[in-house]
Amino acid sequence: MDLQRWEDRYSQPGFAYGTQPNDFLASVAAQIPEGPVLTLGEGEGRNAVFLAGLGHDVVAVDQSERGLAKARRQAEERGLRIQTQQADLAHYSIQPGQWAGIVSIFCHLPPSIRVPLHAAIVEGLRPGGVFVLEAYTPLQLTLGTGGPSSSELLLTLENLSNELHGLEFIEAREIQREVREGTYHTGMAAVVQLVARRP
Repeated sequence: MDLQRWEDRYSQPGFAYGTQPNDFLASVAAQIPEGPVLTLGEGEGRNAVFLAGLGHDVVAVDQSERGLAKARRQAEERGLRIQTQQADLAHYSIQPGQWAGIVSIFCHLPPSIRVPLHAAIVEGLRPGGVFVLEAYTPLQLTLGTGGPSSSELLLTLENLSNELHGLEFIEAREIQREVREGTYHTGMAAVVQLVARRP
């Protein structure tokens, strides 16, 4: 999806993917050490606000300023603070050794962007830092309950194993599960879930 389509989606009333955090992230968030957390493709802020509520200093990155404006507003309404950065992930620089946690939830990118971004994520984590990811797998194309329509944007454990050298995989699985996140993620879904730590 190009920027204008995301801006249009996030300009609609309400929250496209709801205001509750992603289920998988919520279930593993305790594994993220204290410290700053970077959320990628954050959209309207549901995961960033959740992590700020756990006490993390959160930087939320997305290409859509309309999405990030909603994220800031959602944080303020809950008495929380997040930083936002509008950026195209194709050109976003992750500071090395900076992050206690990096989070990527349904942030689907073409391999030309994803592969170097994953390498930067490995370098961006502090020793002991944790990367949390959930994304749709190619099987999702047969289910039609959300996500991209192009297989090159979808992820497998094999992709992650090849692209995240230097991280220790703590939890790693491809499963089907019920996803209910706002209007656009609703129903049985085929996902890959990962928690990985930099030694």
